[in-house]
Amino acid sequence: MHMTSPAARFESVALLLQGGGALGAYQAGVYQALQEAGVEPSWVAGISIGAINSAIIAGNPRERRVAKLREFWELVSDAGDGGWSGYWAGLLSGDQARSWTNQLASGAIMMRGVPGFFTPRLPPPYLQPPGAEGATSWYDTKPLRATLERLVDFDRINSKAQRFSVGAVNVRTGNFAYFDNTTHKIGPEHIMASGALPPAFEAVEIEGEHYWDGGLVSNTPLDWVLSARTDLDTLVFQIDLWSARGELPRDLSEVAVRMKEVQFSSRTRAATDAFRKLQKLRATFNELLAKMPEELKATPQARILAEASDPAVYNIVQLVYRSATYEGQSKDYEFSRRTMEEHWLAGHRDATVTLSHPEVLTPPKGSHAVRVFDFVTPTPHATRKD
Repeated sequence: MHMTSPAARFESVALLLQGGGALGAYQAGVYQALQEAGVEPSWVAGISIGAINSAIIAGNPRERRVAKLREFWELVSDAGDGGWSGYWAGLLSGDQARSWTNQLASGAIMMRGVPGFFTPRLPPPYLQPPGAEGATSWYDTKPLRATLERLVDFDRINSKAQRFSVGAVNVRTGNFAYFDNTTHKIGPEHIMASGALPPAFEAVEIEGEHYWDGGLVSNTPLDWVLSARTDLDTLVFQIDLWSARGELPRDLSEVAVRMKEVQFSSRTRAATDAFRKLQKLRATFNELLAKMPEELKATPQARILAEASDPAVYNIVQLVYRSATYEGQSKDYEFSRRTMEEHWLAGHRDATVTLSHPEVLTPPKGSHAVRVFDFVTPTPHATRKD
């Protein structure tokens, strides 16, 4: 990270991108705002669509990243609604009309697939014999491999100029796995594995094992990054596409939406709160350790506590996409151009508002080892936890 960056007072800047399909354009908008503000991540980690965005960011030089993100999102939203959204928008207005056009767009995606991403399997999986290629998924993601190979420089990722991590689930063991460029040579297959959500997409084979979308276990890389123990003062941008908070559903369609939000929000705030409490204990022990006589520091108990302590401080900045009322349960596969642009602009707006608060880029002092910020939560005032 260049020392003139507004975030230069932190030794590490982590950008964490949650999974959420078509909602991922929000993350691209957030990154554009971060770049415009001169804030560049030293570690990018993602799950599912967050893994794709992460790969495009880490796999391109700074000056090309926004353009490559734009190229990807314009590709996958190319005629995603078959023209119906614009047609109906000219005839109808209001949330109900928009809900209908979004459903038409997502229906078109289910039938035709997404350019540069996935295509329907023909014949469909129920006509395939067990064990045959295509028998375990509705769509073929070969187009995604070609897109990744065109938009991402994997040699750049593997040069380790930035740390890079994506998460997936081992189908055979059920264990969560992270593919990290400090321990793995990253290729398109690692990104595809992170986004292989069944039964839409088939598992991806890597070194003899098969992997599904990491969102089946945890839809955010937050725990992975916070447990890494780099001992570096760290600024974390956690970009979520599913809100853990929501209204009580009033009908079955709202139940379906709320189920997805609860399932894929991955209890981000609970994990953050638990980490904040743990870091406070670690910081307290660091202060106590400095006051200990040498003979007490040399005891086995003190050495164990010293190994578990962490002198680093953290700012965790949360940005959560808030769905419009007309977005239904298909919002994660509604790839129309109009909706993509709205998601991108929402991410840019929320990040710009967040970065307008200078305390976000100021490391905690004293015993406050962790501060948590959320300036876009729809509450009477912004949230900050020390």
